[in-house]
Amino acid sequence: MFCNNCGKEINNNAAICPYCGVVVNKNALSSATNTNQSNTMAIVGFVFSFFIAIVGLICSIIGLKRAPELGGNGKGLAIAGIIISTISIVITIILIVSIIIGAAAIVGM
Repeated sequence: MFCNNCGKEINNNAAICPYCGVVVNKNALSSATNTNQSNTMAIVGFVFSFFIAIVGLICSIIGLKRAPELGGNGKGLAIAGIIISTISIVITIILIVSIIIGAAAIVGM
């Protein structure tokens, strides 16, 4: 295909003419823009999974749901955030139950 502005031959899938910088295909431009977006919720979920597990779990699930819209970006981080948050929550529950059982054993003596 040829650029409407400068007339030079360009790739058929090009969104912008590499010679003059004019947008030649708005559909290709919007799809190229969507694939370059980062999955912020996946990143936030992964980071929070180390500090506040429930927030990390919720954000990671949202990030995983958004990954297909963003071309799969952040899917790995979202899955890692879900795994880390779940493990952290399970360990916290086990510790709380152990403390309660230990306190009950001490009081019952």
